[in-house]
Amino acid sequence: MSSPEIIPDQTGKAPHGRNPRPGPVPDPVARREAPGRIVVLMASGPLPWIMINSLTDRFGPLTVLEEDHESKKLFLKRRLSLLGPITLAGQIAFGLYLKFLHKRSEAHKQAIMKRENLTAVRPENCIHHHVGSVNSRICRERLAEINPDVVVVIGTRMIRKSTLQCIDAPFINYHAGLNPKYRGMNGGYWALAGGDGKNAGVTVHLVDKGVDTGSALYNAHFTPGARDNFVTYPYLQASVARPLLNKAVEDALHGEFKTADLDLPSKQWFHPTLWGYFRTGLTRNVW
Repeated sequence: MSSPEIIPDQTGKAPHGRNPRPGPVPDPVARREAPGRIVVLMASGPLPWIMINSLTDRFGPLTVLEEDHESKKLFLKRRLSLLGPITLAGQIAFGLYLKFLHKRSEAHKQAIMKRENLTAVRPENCIHHHVGSVNSRICRERLAEINPDVVVVIGTRMIRKSTLQCIDAPFINYHAGLNPKYRGMNGGYWALAGGDGKNAGVTVHLVDKGVDTGSALYNAHFTPGARDNFVTYPYLQASVARPLLNKAVEDALHGEFKTADLDLPSKQWFHPTLWGYFRTGLTRNVW
């Protein structure tokens, strides 16, 4: 797999409303004595831990606030309202098939993790708390208590205004898709499925009230191999995204941001349906 292709800054403008706290990045020893400078909001799963391990390797100990999975009932109710019963049924069917695909892809996934030096276990040197939801009162209280310089968001549900404004620090999100064209879910897969491989990538961006609509800070492309599929794309994306997220956090600690918004159409994506997934696999060989 090729090394990350970083798309350079195009605008040079300041980010939206929230200003990062000024001040230089401390030396490595000072960083290791101040884990509260960086807080990560994460959903459970291996992929967020890959990014967190990269951050701890670069910055030392940090604080992790982990949310629980959203209620399936609420999730399905919202999806039904957005997409309708036929599409929702197809997504549920795909979710069942995905369990089989995970098992079939496990060996190749492990090979990618070994090749790219991806570590998906919780690092010993981070402070870890469960907060139920990133929009919960306890999460806001934790953030206010820690008062970090930057908050990194990885895989959580949408963050409400009450959480975004509870502290004076920028929120930075890692998104596995190239914004704004592939906002939402499975951005890498959808780019490949649509024959748009040149826009199969990742984005590190500021968080606002929309779905992956905040100003982009860094972007990169990824190139899958012949054996890669829906299950392994996110690991390839995490690999190329690690240095971008580290750089964005370093920018935040320096109190300096430049945006890199791309001139692309904007669209939000969701999970594929089972029949859509097989149609794409058979016609485009994108699985």
